[in-house]
Amino acid sequence: MPAPDLLSESVTQDRLPDVPTLLAAAVEAVGGTERPGQVRMAEAVEKAIASGEHLAAQAGTGTGKSLAYLVPAVRHAVAKGTTVVVSTATIALQRQLVDRDLPRLAEALAPLLGVEPRFAILKGRRNYLCLHRVQTGAPEEPEDEGLFDPRRLSALGRQVKRLHEWADETATGDRDELVPGVSEQAWRQVSVTARECLGAQRCPQGAECFAERARAEAGEAHVVVTNHALLAIDALEDVQVLPEHDVVIVDEAHELVDRVTSVATGELSAGSVEAAARRAGRLVEDGIADRLKEAGEGLGVLLDEMPPGRMDVLSPALGNALAAVRDAAHACLTALGPERKENDAGDMAARKAARSSLEDVHDTAVRLLDAFTPEIASRTDVVWLDKPFVQEGRPRRPPSLHVAPIGVGGLLRGTLFDRRTAILTSATLTLGGSFDPLARQWGLPPLGGNTTEDAARPETDDAAAPAAHTSDGDAARTKDGDKISWSALDAGSPFDHAKAGILYVARHLPQPGRDGLTDAYLTEITELIEAAGGRTLGLFSSMRAARQAADELKDHLSHPLLCQGDDSTSLLVKRFAEDERTCLFGTLSLWQGVDVPGPSLQLVIMDRIPFPRPDDPVASARQRAVAARGGNGFMAVAATHAALLLAQGAGRLLRSASDRGVVAILDPRFATARYGSFLRASLPPFWPTTDPDVVRNALRRLDAAASADAQ
Repeated sequence: MPAPDLLSESVTQDRLPDVPTLLAAAVEAVGGTERPGQVRMAEAVEKAIASGEHLAAQAGTGTGKSLAYLVPAVRHAVAKGTTVVVSTATIALQRQLVDRDLPRLAEALAPLLGVEPRFAILKGRRNYLCLHRVQTGAPEEPEDEGLFDPRRLSALGRQVKRLHEWADETATGDRDELVPGVSEQAWRQVSVTARECLGAQRCPQGAECFAERARAEAGEAHVVVTNHALLAIDALEDVQVLPEHDVVIVDEAHELVDRVTSVATGELSAGSVEAAARRAGRLVEDGIADRLKEAGEGLGVLLDEMPPGRMDVLSPALGNALAAVRDAAHACLTALGPERKENDAGDMAARKAARSSLEDVHDTAVRLLDAFTPEIASRTDVVWLDKPFVQEGRPRRPPSLHVAPIGVGGLLRGTLFDRRTAILTSATLTLGGSFDPLARQWGLPPLGGNTTEDAARPETDDAAAPAAHTSDGDAARTKDGDKISWSALDAGSPFDHAKAGILYVARHLPQPGRDGLTDAYLTEITELIEAAGGRTLGLFSSMRAARQAADELKDHLSHPLLCQGDDSTSLLVKRFAEDERTCLFGTLSLWQGVDVPGPSLQLVIMDRIPFPRPDDPVASARQRAVAARGGNGFMAVAATHAALLLAQGAGRLLRSASDRGVVAILDPRFATARYGSFLRASLPPFWPTTDPDVVRNALRRLDAAASADAQ
């Protein structure tokens, strides 16, 4: 994609107001209050952009970090006539930026900049409705046993009909604007991947294409808001999907590694192989396509017999099955021939869809085979077999092989940090009191400083040179062979955590077991909720535990109790916020999705330290890789994972300056285990206690005060 045509509107740096002046105008426009941490962060972002030195900036809730990075970003984009990309992990933050922050910021800064800052949102092509597919229909999808259920067929048909009607109404074709949404299966009928797309020049609907329109708008914008998945695709794939940009701001940066890992994960199943064979069967000789179909069937029989979990050794049978799939897919691609322009758009779409499926099957089979070639300690990929749980005697989905990178630091270092200036920010970036644990996952060399020996071990294959320190506490710097230089800033928080919140650890409870919540845990939860008068967010390490607690306590509590899965998460959170006495139980997906300031949330309960499951294939492979290099795999992977989730969970408590409450961790290991100090150093500095009476009395006082204020 060519660089945005903004140069005619660029303004020299010396003609523009400085960042503090622009920030003051922006804060006034949104009705906020300028905070010292916000000013410090804005100045650090401006300095990073000017110097090209990467920046990791932690800014607690209430700091106003969005304006702190948007103001210097907009100034830079206007001054240089360029584009700055802002990447987020959640739709909620995307919508906040595009619907609220950026429109008000543009209006406030336009008189000072002499240019109206332009902004756009850009997502992956699969997020936009494809008008050509709406007209021609989707190619045959992989077989799904559930489709033989007439009720599911009827529901799918209704959803697809609704999508066709929506196609005549929508101005953007953006899936996120379709409320209520539809199933993934229905959406596949009206969308295409980048590989399946005909291209704007070849497609009969190219002039009206929603995805192309979004890309065109992004190419003319000063600020483009996207998501971590698309940022990863732009960095890792050969096809450029984002506009040319010299600065990228990664908000919710604590999610970056997981999102990049997800994008870089390949999947292969008998269904995907057979679907590719069916698509190719219409375009190549029957015998060639039949060979791929038979290879897929053979793979399916073998996977049905294999146990699920991580695979360290490639059995001869599986090696032969994967080689058969690889060779048969290659034969189909060869028979399909080079891509050529078809007279009929429908034929061209069919060939693109077939080629896309075949390439995906072939490349994943190759990657799966190659993953086992190096010695275990030197491997860069991990392979596992996933077998979804059995329901009513049948698997929900067929078994599937997965292959994922053990670490993504090298990928990020080579594709992100070596090419442009990166600003990484979140409310949670320091774990164990240091930026190093997350920095290593990103592929940055360590800053050193306040960190434990265990936490400072390299997490993957990205062991870096020792840090070079400065005495500047705000921006310690390091260089790795003069290639990567970065600074770290903790902008602090406007909240006085020690006065506003209590960290209670139920040290008297037994260690959590594997068979669900014991009576002691259920009694503790009940007593805490009753003392708080409801007003509780229960964050459980598994859906099983959340459901068990909800089922066993619902009839015994004096207050309403909602559980994740009872309704959509957004509606549950809305009901929870509106009724101050209501309790909401959920699991990990809720930990970052709840923003409820005020008296509706005065108690956050976490049932146990959220270590990754011992059988988690990626986490266990990462731990092994660290240990093979002499590090402490448990601290570098499991403890870091737990610390991040605990910090995110604890961050749900204080969402405004007037909030007060308790974070209750029921797992006694938090107080007694050696790694407990690392976990405690990862949380906000709440006032700590292990005394049940102290915390219950505090909750009763908070409840009484909230009740008095409500009258």
